[in-house]
Order: sequence, then structure tokens, then C-alpha cells
Amino acid sequence: MTGTLVLLRHGQSTWNAQNLFTGWHDVPLTPKGEQEAKTAGETLLQAGIVFDLVFTSMQIRAIETNRIALSALGQSKVEVRQDWHLNERHYGALQGLDKKATTAKYGAEQTNIWRRSYDTAPPPVDISNPEHPAHDLKYKNIPVEKLPASECLKDVVTRVVPYFENQIAPELKNNKNILITAHGNSLRALVMYLEKLNPQQISEFNIPTGVPRQYEFLKDFLIAKVEYLGDPTEIAKAAQAVADQSKGARS
Repeated sequence: MTGTLVLLRHGQSTWNAQNLFTGWHDVPLTPKGEQEAKTAGETLLQAGIVFDLVFTSMQIRAIETNRIALSALGQSKVEVRQDWHLNERHYGALQGLDKKATTAKYGAEQTNIWRRSYDTAPPPVDISNPEHPAHDLKYKNIPVEKLPASECLKDVVTRVVPYFENQIAPELKNNKNILITAHGNSLRALVMYLEKLNPQQISEFNIPTGVPRQYEFLKDFLIAKVEYLGDPTEIAKAAQAVADQSKGARS
């Protein structure tokens, strides 16, 4: 038997609300994001899923979403493991910039390449830049050469998939139910891997905030069933909101 896996993107953050490139910049949830996290927990409670183990990134918006969701689910005491491999994609020199303004400045085509191409990263930040993760004490025990200065989705796949295979997959194989609370791009990397999507398919794939995505597996992680949990109409609206974050460039 293989356990159930649920992927949960964090609720709306303050920089999500301002339509800014966030990446590794640590920002809290908005009140809407907190409600999304609570609703996610209530949805999981209604689904009757009992988790044995939870994984999150090291970023506060994912950590807080996880805490609120588990509280609403009534499973606050489940073991939680945090790891930087589940962090959001680092947006390099784009971090902190407005998405629509970036589109207006560089054009929709270039902005979309930076945002959605599989293997083209935005311009990197220098290690002296405050947006470089070497300046964040959370990552002081990680060798500087492993910390990203900019990433494309391919880079995120390179760090997320081995972590999943080495740390999470064995737990699923032991029939444990797993929740991963992370970010749009780290979860897209997992979706690409689990659902065997190609670069073009994943470029069009949008993960809404605060909506659980449940996987049930056959042998060897062949997918028996995958679905978002919750109201289909609301989920479709939330996914479209992600796609509409910058008019004139795909989200």
C-alpha cells in the first residue's frame, strides 16, 4: 500500500496581494491568506484524511499556512519537517518588483520567459544583494554555493525532486499519509514529476493558493486518482486568478 499525498500551496501572502515577485523573500500571510489556510484545513477535515507526517518549506508563509490548516484539521500534534529544498523558486533580480510594471518595462514576451519558461532564469542577484539568501540567518548552515541567486523551474525541479525521492517517497511507501505545504513553483516541480508533464504542459499549470490537491497511488507511484479538494467553481476562479496576475503575460 502507498499512503495518500496532499499538496497545499500557502495562502495569500502580503506580496501576493501586492502582485510582487516574492521568491525567497520572507513575507507573512494576509488575513485572506489566513482564512484560506483555515478553509484548507476544514476541507481536509471533511475529506477525513489523517496525516502521519507533514513537510513544509522554511518560509513563514508556508509555515503559517501549515500551522493554521493543521489546527483547523484538529491535527496540530503531527510531526512537521521543514526543509529549504521545498522553498519557492528564487526570482533573482525580479524579487520585490511589481509583476505588471515588469511586464510594462521589459515587455510581455521577456517577462513571460522569466516567469514561465522551463529553463531560463531571471538575472541573478549578487551575493552582496540583501535578496541573496546568504543574508538570511535561517540558511546559515547551508553552504553558500548551494544557495540560489536566481532559478528557473528546471533548477527547482533539480532540488525538489531528489528531496521528494529521498525523504518523502519512502514515507509514502510505508503507507503514511503525507501533507506538503509549500509554494507555487516548488509544488509545480512536484506536479511535473508526479504527473509526468512536459515543460510546455507545466508552463500552463496554475496552482491556486490554499487549495489541497490530493493524490492516491497505485504501485510505484502510478497515479490512481488526483483531484483538488473543495468547490470546483471556486477552485477554477482561484486558478484563473493566478493566471491573471499580470495582464499581458501568462502567470
